[in-house]
Amino acid sequence: MSSILIVTDAWRPQINGVVRSLERLAEQLVAMGLRVEFLTPEKFRSVPMPTYSEIRLSLTIPSEVKRHIEEAGCDHLHIATEGPLGLMAGSVAKREGIVFTTSYHTRFPEYLNARVPVPVDWTYAWLRRFHNSGAGCMVATPTLENDLRAKGFTNLMRWSRGVDHELFRPMETRTLDHLPRPIFMNVGRVALEKNIEAFLKLDLPGSKVVVGGGPQLEELRSAYPEAVFTGPKQGEDLVAHYAAADVFVFPSLTDTFGNVMLEALACGTPVAAYPVMGPVDVLGGSSVGVLSQDLQQAALQALDIPRDQCREFALRFTWRASAEQFLRNAEQAHELARSMQRMPSPADQHISAA
Repeated sequence: MSSILIVTDAWRPQINGVVRSLERLAEQLVAMGLRVEFLTPEKFRSVPMPTYSEIRLSLTIPSEVKRHIEEAGCDHLHIATEGPLGLMAGSVAKREGIVFTTSYHTRFPEYLNARVPVPVDWTYAWLRRFHNSGAGCMVATPTLENDLRAKGFTNLMRWSRGVDHELFRPMETRTLDHLPRPIFMNVGRVALEKNIEAFLKLDLPGSKVVVGGGPQLEELRSAYPEAVFTGPKQGEDLVAHYAAADVFVFPSLTDTFGNVMLEALACGTPVAAYPVMGPVDVLGGSSVGVLSQDLQQAALQALDIPRDQCREFALRFTWRASAEQFLRNAEQAHELARSMQRMPSPADQHISAA
C-alpha cells in the first residue's frame, strides 16, 4: 500500500481532536513513505452548520465526490467522519466496489441529543448502517469498542492516538502568573457537549481557566465572570498554558478519547476526570490522574501527583505507533475484502453440492 485518501468533514479552521489526529496521522504516514491525500470541505462550497458556525457543511453531489476520489487514485479510502462528504464518499465507494474503512471519533448521537430532542437510538441505527457498510470501523479505545459492538457495530478495529512530545513538554513559563494558585484548567471546544459548566460550578481554591473557543464561549463567560476565558491557543502559547496549570480538569461525559488529556500530561500536568469512556481508557490503572464521580474531590487530589510522573506516562503514546496501527487496519481491511471475494456464493455452493 503506497497511497491513502482520507475523506473528512472536520477540517481547518476547526481546532479539535479529530483534525489534530488526522494531521498527525498524515505526517507520520508521509514520513513512512506513503502518499496521503485529503478530501475536505475546502474543495467545495460550504455553509456553516446551524448552531455551530465553526463547522462547515459541504454543498456538493455524489458525482463530484466520485470525481475527486478517482483523481486521487489512491490505494485505500478512509472516511473519517459521517458528515455530507463522508456519507457521499461511502455511497460512491459502495456503488463502485471500492474498499474503504471508517473511523468513529465522536459520540454524535449523544451530542445531537444534547442540542435537539432526537432519540439516540435513531441516530445510532443510522450510524450503524454507515459504519457497517465498510471493511472496518476504527475506534480509539476498548470501552468504545465494547459499547459499539453491543449496539450492533461490526468489523471494529483499534486505532489509538498519540501526542507530540517535542511540542507538548514541561516548560518554565510566566503565563498566568498573575492568577491565584492553584490553577485548574480545561482546554478544548467550548460547547454544550463538553460539559464545561460542570467544571466551572466546582468549589475550588485558586483560579479556573478555560482555553478554547466555541458556540458556548460567550454564554459561559457571562455566567462565570470569576473564571478566566483565554479563547483559542495554539503552538507554544498553548503549551505554555498547559504547563502553567496545576491540574487539568476534563469534565466531558461524551468524548471517545480525549487527546487534550495526553497533551496536558506531556506538559507535566495531572488530570482530574469522571470515570467514563475516554478517561477510563487513557488514565485507568495509572497514577497520573484521579477519576471520580466527585469531580471536585478528584481535582483537589490531583494536586498531589508528581509532574514528572505525568510526563513519563505520556511518553508511552506516540503518533508513529498510531500511524502504524492505522496502516495495519487498512491492510487488514483489504485482506478481508479479498477473502470475501474468494468465498463462494450460496448459489455456487448449491451448484457444487448438486
